[in-house]
Amino acid sequence: MILTTGGAGYIGSHTVVELLNANFEVLIVDDLSNSKKEVIDRIEQITGKRPIFQQIDLKDKQKTFELFQKYKNIEAIIHFAASKAVGESVENPLKYYENNIGSLLNVMLAMKEFGVANFVFSSSCTVYGQPEKLPVTEQTEKKPAESPYGNTKMISEDILKDYAVANKNFKAIALRYFNPIGAHPSGLIGELPNGVPTNLVPYVTQTACGLRSKLSIFGNDYNTPDGSCIRDYINVVDLAEAHVVAIKRLLECKNKSNFEFFNIGTGEGVSVLEIVNTFEKVNKQKLNYEIVSRRAGDIEKIWAETSYANTELGWKAKKSLNETLISAWNWEQNYRAIQK
Repeated sequence: MILTTGGAGYIGSHTVVELLNANFEVLIVDDLSNSKKEVIDRIEQITGKRPIFQQIDLKDKQKTFELFQKYKNIEAIIHFAASKAVGESVENPLKYYENNIGSLLNVMLAMKEFGVANFVFSSSCTVYGQPEKLPVTEQTEKKPAESPYGNTKMISEDILKDYAVANKNFKAIALRYFNPIGAHPSGLIGELPNGVPTNLVPYVTQTACGLRSKLSIFGNDYNTPDGSCIRDYINVVDLAEAHVVAIKRLLECKNKSNFEFFNIGTGEGVSVLEIVNTFEKVNKQKLNYEIVSRRAGDIEKIWAETSYANTELGWKAKKSLNETLISAWNWEQNYRAIQK
């Protein structure tokens, strides 16, 4: 059994689909603070299999331990559960430290108590800060975080590294995501943030469908070809498949050390304005957008060097930007149609 914390969320739900398709038994734990229970039904629609679901707040240590007491056949954990908005973390840092660090510690304490050894961590390219040299490799020096969100990922990796030194039976892989976008090709699951989106693509799709009157682009005066920020945008299904590969690596004892980390991206940098223009072109939609001032916590540009992950994990991002933005728009349309 694979425990996926935050498994009803955006990346978690897509990963659960890929785990079920790979014939793993899956237990989802989610507090539904930024996800909806209906996602479980949709996962079953896609795969024909229903994951076990428990609604638990992992900040509650007692309930976390009770979960491990109940499900004694957990072989590995994928830990997604975390708050993830850069801007919000700047405004409300204590929420991020309590939620992201507190839940991780409770899960790891339960792992120690109940003898679970394998752990895949949902990390982030934010651990690199604004790198001096691009693209970033796994050997790129980690910089002081630009936001409390980014700092929680750095601290979490340090916790994993320190525990791996102290406990030789513990095995962890941190997947340093770049920017996940898109949706499952079925159109049944996709990115669905509560309230106003803080990520670019759901704001784009919500603007296209009329839910938002205008898209704000935060800055056009960066040192980039068009002045907008550059990121490495990866299709969420490609990202989900990387987790399945990581789990198999741990279970088959193919890891080279008991704490490994990999860049999970496409290896290509794409600007915010390129995303907007590509979305308009492939989906034949005109977006109402305006340039506004820079946003606190944003870095200027980053993209991945992925050859180590490609070679060592045998994984590679496959889906094109066009295909990814089409899937995001299909998901948005399908979801809004269901809500009517």
